[in-house]
Amino acid sequence: MRWSYNLGRSYAAAIWLFGVALLVVVMVVVGGATRLTGSGLSITQWKPISGVIPPMSAHGWAVEFANYQHIPQYKLVNRGISLGEFKTLFWWEWAHRLLGRLVGAAILIPMLVLGLMRKIPRRLIWRCGVILALVGLEGFIGWWMVASGLEARIYVAPERLATHLSLALLIFCVCLWTGLEAWFGRARTGVAADRRTVIASGLLVALVFFQIMMGALVAGNQAGRVYTDWPMMAGRFFPQDYAPKGAHPWDVFAHSVAAVQFDHRIGAYVLLAFAWAFAFALWRAPRLSGPVRGLGLVVAGLVTLQALMGIATLMGAAPLGLSMAHQLGAVAVLAGAVTLAWRIQRN
Repeated sequence: MRWSYNLGRSYAAAIWLFGVALLVVVMVVVGGATRLTGSGLSITQWKPISGVIPPMSAHGWAVEFANYQHIPQYKLVNRGISLGEFKTLFWWEWAHRLLGRLVGAAILIPMLVLGLMRKIPRRLIWRCGVILALVGLEGFIGWWMVASGLEARIYVAPERLATHLSLALLIFCVCLWTGLEAWFGRARTGVAADRRTVIASGLLVALVFFQIMMGALVAGNQAGRVYTDWPMMAGRFFPQDYAPKGAHPWDVFAHSVAAVQFDHRIGAYVLLAFAWAFAFALWRAPRLSGPVRGLGLVVAGLVTLQALMGIATLMGAAPLGLSMAHQLGAVAVLAGAVTLAWRIQRN
């Protein structure tokens, strides 16, 4: 029996792409832990090739520690930490960078092998090339983010953190969508969803993505440990210091602690309402298949659980375990929304 390459289906390519998507999720979670532990600036140089090897001697560790002692984070936050404490910071960041290199290798090597074996459907080859390019760009964005915290800041710039995370999640979405295309092949003829439903599914994905980016701004500003009451913020629905007097609109949007947390809260309410409204609309649509309607309810349920976890994380002042679970939950919601949008287009 011939492989179904000519039918636009390849289980091998699908498994590979789903595996890459899973690696990206692991990298995102480790990246979140790196930020939460304050480890992201512990490696002050970008060495794409040689940086894969950690210090192997006492002299090597002394050099890395000395480099770290020259940046503001050490001088203003971690002054006086021991070499052992520095190593803990270092290993988190090293693991995150190593995962980034593994993602690159996990894209490039199997793509070459599967391509030579003709196991990648022709219609998906260009998408695999886009994924590879995005992974390469993500490495540059990662260093651009780290560089923002080496001279005048004690943490990386929040907007650069959001950019870094958004690109990682874009890679995840493209891998997931392309993997689904490879697993199921070309769409069969049948009753297509109406245009409004397709647009609404895309809007749901956009809302989820935007909400995650707002969460990245909250994380980048350390805003999850401020205003830990809910549903109010220091006893008020709208925080009094949302926009500091004379502040530039961009500084308010990206750097105001009160603004980023308030915007993230409002985004959660909007997303929750939209997800359930869309789920009910899908359930009442007679032309849609049962799996589509069921998946709509699953996504709305995931959004609800994520909102509850967000409240718990906030009121607990962003403890490490809950914060990482909240970040992983965000990826689960995004995966559900992307899968739903893909399924609606095929119905």
